[in-house]
Amino acid sequence: MKTYLLIVAVAVCLPAIAAAQNAASPEAPGGNADNGKKLYTAYYCYACHGTVGQGGRDGARIAPNPPALATIRTYVRKPTGNMPPYSAKVVSDQELADIYAFLKSIPPSPAAKDIPLLNQ
Repeated sequence: MKTYLLIVAVAVCLPAIAAAQNAASPEAPGGNADNGKKLYTAYYCYACHGTVGQGGRDGARIAPNPPALATIRTYVRKPTGNMPPYSAKVVSDQELADIYAFLKSIPPSPAAKDIPLLNQ
């Protein structure tokens, strides 16, 4: 009976321990938005995602308010759509962090009520 209780206790606790370890591990190095903007252009991200991440016919909207860096990293490494994969040999984790910092720095578009020409 003691062995059974020990197995149940371990089975219940393992997911919580794994989640705590994942939460404690750093997501990525800090990013540089200025370098990220250069990389976004150099890797032709704008060709599909637009110059400010607004999305387009061939690429999803990725700014403002991009998905989490871990989500972007996973998709960039193993995309499911027409996007080509970018391995860490092509785009390093630091470069992805810089691109992410650039995407995070893009402000939202102004509301229509705040655009004078639209209020005439």
